[in-house]
Amino acid sequence: MVAPTTAAPASDAAPLAPAPGAHARRGRWIDDWRPEDPAFWAGGGRRVARRNLVLSVFAEFLGFCVWALWSIVVPQLPAAGFSLTTDQMFWLIAVPSLVGATLRIPYTLAVPVFGGRTWTVVSASLLLVPTLALAFVVQRPETSFGVMLVVAALAGFGGGNFASSMANISFFFPEKEKGAALGWNAAGGNLGTAVVQLVVPLVIVSGAGIALERASLVFVPFIVLAAFLAWRFMDNLSAAKADPRSFVVAVREPHTWVISFLYIGTFGSFIGFSGAFPTLLAGQFPEVSLSLAFLGALVGSVARPLGGILADRVGGAMVTVCCYAVMIVGAVGAISALGSHRFGLFFASFLVLFVATGVGNGSVYRMIPAAFRVAGVGRDAAATARAAAGCIGVAGAVGAFGGFLIPRGFAMSTSMTGSLVAALWVFVGAYAVMAVVTWAVYARRGTAMRAARV
Repeated sequence: MVAPTTAAPASDAAPLAPAPGAHARRGRWIDDWRPEDPAFWAGGGRRVARRNLVLSVFAEFLGFCVWALWSIVVPQLPAAGFSLTTDQMFWLIAVPSLVGATLRIPYTLAVPVFGGRTWTVVSASLLLVPTLALAFVVQRPETSFGVMLVVAALAGFGGGNFASSMANISFFFPEKEKGAALGWNAAGGNLGTAVVQLVVPLVIVSGAGIALERASLVFVPFIVLAAFLAWRFMDNLSAAKADPRSFVVAVREPHTWVISFLYIGTFGSFIGFSGAFPTLLAGQFPEVSLSLAFLGALVGSVARPLGGILADRVGGAMVTVCCYAVMIVGAVGAISALGSHRFGLFFASFLVLFVATGVGNGSVYRMIPAAFRVAGVGRDAAATARAAAGCIGVAGAVGAFGGFLIPRGFAMSTSMTGSLVAALWVFVGAYAVMAVVTWAVYARRGTAMRAARV
């Protein structure tokens, strides 16, 4: 029923006989893929899909590692001889998120054009560019800030990997298993941020002094391995077709922009706080080890599936409103901690923020198909489905821009007031507005959205 085309492992190829009319092609293309067919799925389709999922998670995980590298390298630059202002340091943290967010839509469209396997090989290999460039510049304190900024921007390649990985895996699984597969894929990738912030501080001081080049060189062999495994064991699906119309339909739908706005508050906050947290700790509590910073990204990543589970039970909008309320509490706690210089309260408040952003990531994504089903009542079902699919891509890209806005907010606050407090109050106001918008559009009593438990 499936025709893997080059020499696939016998255990995968044996149960999948070519369907009538299917033909083999070079490049591990599968020309007949029917995951909704129970016999096909049980006869080997599930095994092929899971193999591709595991390898996709590995490559995406490394993408997040590279995307987050500058978040943990920047606080160490002064000790390595670099003379940077606070504003410049936050620019180096923010730019990878800006580039990664911008790349998300083209990376999504690349999968149907080139094939999931082919694009995974390419996108994984591209991670060598920012890692090797970082290793080069951090050994040269005389490097100009402009060059540093360009090298930091290259880390955005890692941010684009998330979009292509999610798009690729969505084609492999049947609808009833797609949510779980995408959840594992997203969580596995997000963990890369936590791993970087745990491992890199240990690696760069493993010898005498601080060797910042090790921060990126340690990932080079894993990147090469990921590209090789994708080339050797992943598959392209000829059934995966690009549908640019989904984006055209989505941008005309108001719900796309409402949900994108909400996703800035959840996923954008997660990426933004993950990038800025090590620098915040180093600046506000220099006596504390930077290795603790990884806990924020870790709890945020682990909490993401919980958002989907809770949203399935009580509705994504209600969970999202609660998440914004908790984020307000966390931000106010951080403000109080800065006023009294209490590390314990500051750290705990940020962990609360990270958990709430993680749960909110899952709940907002859960809202998309439900909201478009309600909004699409009486319309063409295919157009509604295309709009929802396009919204996922647009919201993912727009939401990631929060990873740029939050570090820049901290930089402006520090430059103008000498403190982080003003930025945190702005975030409190933004979360309050987002909570009100969520309630008014999707959770207000007496509305079709509330009745459908969007």
